[in-house]
Formats: sequence, C-alpha cells, structure tokens
Amino acid sequence: MARKIKDPGFGYSSTQNAQNIINKDGTSNVIHINKKRSADDFYAFFIDISWFRFFLLILFSYTLLNIIFGLVYTLIGIEEITPSTGNLFLDFLNGFFFSAQTLTTVGYGGIAPQGTTANVIAAFEAMIGLLSFSFITGLLYGRFSKPKASIKFSDNIILREFKGKRALMFRLMNSRNTVMIEPKITVTLSIVDKETSIKKFYRLELERDSIMYLPTVWTIVHEIDENSPLFSLTNDEINALTAELYLLLQYHEESFAQNVYQIYSYDFKDLEVDVKYKSSFGFDENGFTILDHNKLSEVEKM
Repeated sequence: MARKIKDPGFGYSSTQNAQNIINKDGTSNVIHINKKRSADDFYAFFIDISWFRFFLLILFSYTLLNIIFGLVYTLIGIEEITPSTGNLFLDFLNGFFFSAQTLTTVGYGGIAPQGTTANVIAAFEAMIGLLSFSFITGLLYGRFSKPKASIKFSDNIILREFKGKRALMFRLMNSRNTVMIEPKITVTLSIVDKETSIKKFYRLELERDSIMYLPTVWTIVHEIDENSPLFSLTNDEINALTAELYLLLQYHEESFAQNVYQIYSYDFKDLEVDVKYKSSFGFDENGFTILDHNKLSEVEKM
C-alpha cells in the first residue's frame, strides 16, 4: 500500500496550465508579489545572477557614476579641475575622465582639482570609489567561494521491466572531475487528480537512496511493487499522468570541502516507456575508464 505524505511545500491545489514549481536548474519558478525588500536581498541577488549580468551591472554602475560626477564637475565650472576648451561636450569629457581617475584612485596627474569645491567633490567621490570596489571584491569572493553542486541529470525518465517487475528510472553524473562522496537522494512524486485538481504527494522508495561514492554514473531506480503509488496503473496510464518528480540530492564536494545540495524536477512528459539506458562509460586501450557526458540520456529499445 502506497503511503501518502503531507504537502512538502508545493501546495495541494493545481490548475490545467500550471507551470513547474522547480525549474530544471533547481531554481524556484514561484513569482513573489508584495514582498518587502531588505539589504540582504541585494547581496543574494548579486551572488545568484549570471556572470554576464553581474559584470554588465558593474559596467553600467561604473559608467553611470562617472557620468553623474562628470556633469557635476562641468556644472561647478570645469576650470576647477582643468582649463576650459570652450566646447561643452569636450569639457564634460574632461570631467568624465577625471571622475574615472578619481573613482579608481588612479590619478594620472594630468588633471587635478584646483578649487575648494572641486576638492571636496573629488574627496567624496574617492570615498565612494573605495567603498564600491571593496563591495565588488566581496561579491567576487562570495561568488567564487559559494558552495555549489554541479550535477547533470538525464533529460528523460524511463519506465521499463526490471527484475520481473517494472521500475521508474533516471540517471545522474557529476559534471566535475571530482568524486561525489556519500551522495544521498530523496525523490517525491506529485500526482494531480484530474477530477478534483488536487495534488497527492508520495515519498518514493528507491532501490538505493545513498551510496559511498560516485565516480561515474548513478541510475536511480524506483521499483513499482505493492508499496508503490504506481502499482495499480498500466504503463499507458502512468504515461498519461499529470505528475512530477521532485529530487533533492546532497553529497560532500571535495572542491569546497563541505556538503552541497542540488534540486531538480522531472515532468512525466519526459517519460519514455519500454526503453533502457545505453552505457555511458567504457574503457580505452590502456584500461582507463572513459565517461561520455553526451550519452547520459541515450536510450535503446528493450
């Protein structure tokens, strides 16, 4: 008899066009509204965004600050830092480049503040520059030092005969060259009742939910026996389910010398029936194990 579990945080209600709560990369797909902001949110935002967006925001902020201070130097009189060229745009450029030198504390010496007002503004800008680059340095360290799993999951889940019964399977491997130490996985099945649109949750029993270490590929197997919520369903009925698998994987990562976690989800639209996974590793002429990452999701007919 399959044993249902309480809602793990996904909610019991559903709708016909409901999107996955967990994205393929493990990030949340929940839209937050009326959420109060705090300073901690900005740190988390800069830590979690992509490297491209991170450096794009830094470049934008740096350019914007120099434009603002360049305008300030132009408005107080460019003569406060260098003789005027008589052209407003060229005077602004002189102010912009002087701002860049002050903000980065480079100070080439070609332009220097002369009056009291310009010196006060330059001193204030230098302080902003020191604080800004300290903040950016901290963010860079946080991004590099943040423990992060790098697990590659198969694109599909399969339903096949297994030991005289049936089994639900998927595969995973480490995208890094390190060995996963004591990996452990938890799999939760969510099934939507098509008549009531109510979700039912089940903790799936696995052939193995933990191993000592993983150097190659791990196939996760849920045997469909009397204790499985899928036991009374035919293959076609399972294939037609509005269902999802939610995965939580944890293991000790050598690179960070601590435990890391990764979340993933499968929609039953990714299900393939009566196929088996092809071997994704073999041996070369010297006896070394060769692991092909491109073959993780490859299947063949039973």
